Amino acid sequence: MIIAEITVIPIGTKTPGVGKYVAKAVDVLKKLGLKPELTAMSTIFEAEDISVILNAFEAVHESVFEQGADRVVTTLRIDERRDKEGSIKQKMRSVVSARDSM
Repeated sequence: MIIAEITVIPIGTKTPGVGKYVAKAVDVLKKLGLKPELTAMSTIFEAEDISVILNAFEAVHESVFEQGADRVVTTLRIDERRDKEGSIKQKMRSVVSARDSM
């Protein structure tokens, strides 16, 4: 499983808030069949194939322009591990387990 983190920053908008842009981005990810998890700073999701991640990146980026932004800065971080299966939940369990063993 490939884990991705995406952040979109609209520039050239009438208001400084980004909530409506993020909400639309999350909706776009859901419509693509993904299960996005919103955090205070970004949105994470996972997919089996890198092409799904890259298509989602493009769709999210375009969704901000479609809402009227003049400029969009979108960042994507990808965590792909090929030596064993991983997931968002597995990574979280690993951190909790490490913390509990301290």
